Amino acid sequence: MSRFVTRRTVLAVLATVSTLAALPAFASKDKPVIGFSIDDLRVERWTRDRDYFVAAAKALGADVNVQSADANEQRQVSQIENLIAKKVDVIVIVPFNSKVLTNTIKEAKKAGIKVVSYDRLILNADVDAYISFDNERVGALQAEGIVKAVPKGNYYLLGGAPTDNNAKLLRAGQMSVLKPFVDKGDIKILGDQWVKDWSPEEALKITENVLTKNANKIDAIIASNDGTAGGAVQALAAQKLAGKVAVSGQDAELAAVKRVIAGTQTLTVYKPIREIAAGAAKLAIQLVKGEKPAYNAQLDNGMKKVDSVLLTPTTITKANAELLVTDKFFTKEQLGLK
Repeated sequence: MSRFVTRRTVLAVLATVSTLAALPAFASKDKPVIGFSIDDLRVERWTRDRDYFVAAAKALGADVNVQSADANEQRQVSQIENLIAKKVDVIVIVPFNSKVLTNTIKEAKKAGIKVVSYDRLILNADVDAYISFDNERVGALQAEGIVKAVPKGNYYLLGGAPTDNNAKLLRAGQMSVLKPFVDKGDIKILGDQWVKDWSPEEALKITENVLTKNANKIDAIIASNDGTAGGAVQALAAQKLAGKVAVSGQDAELAAVKRVIAGTQTLTVYKPIREIAAGAAKLAIQLVKGEKPAYNAQLDNGMKKVDSVLLTPTTITKANAELLVTDKFFTKEQLGLK
């Protein structure tokens, strides 16, 4: 009898251990573990986000596991699956392709892991929250700045990556400003094209083709970020048009701000990265702790209205470039300012 009881007890213990092993072994809510899946750390913008995010998260008592997909869709899926297997408490994702993570996020939610969409809205997925800048507003600022510089003329629209939902939001913002001028006949849009992976090299080729097709008769290029603006400016420079054609950008990358100061790029849109990174770290930790973040918007991602925090962008021109120094984003030395 004693032997039977012992065996039954052992079996019960083994069953309990097996059940516990199947449950997510989350870290303490006082020391949460955050997985940070980033599109591509080879891009200057995202290295800044990573550094600010990690610093902010550590200051709030969290550990961060950073992964870079290097602009590879399948690699990002695999990395997120790995973070799920590691049983992190929350995963913050800058998606390379915003349309392919539905099932991966379903697995995260099944494991009890919160998911935050960072800067780019993940589509058709059950994400818990989204934090970004108001991307339609960014697009509107780009167009407003270029229209102010060139109220009439031939325009070309250089979009972002077709896999990035933000590229569509930027275009919507740009067109909300441009349409009345197009309708009046003041602005003629020569064409538009999406730029694969936001590639400067791709933007260079597109701009070269546009210049050839239109015999260099172009007055403005609305480039959706600083990388594509750089490609456009390079093509313009080869035709001795740099500084003569208005060009927009976004992200306030160092090379772009230098171009703005030099006059070969008309503007960039500054999105205080420290603000979004710190906000995302705080948001992620609040979700883990069951606290209610201060949302100020909801965006429809095709599956649900996602609770969102949208931050305010600022236009940077030659006239106010020192704002980036005041904000400690760059030093005067970096920008070549006296």
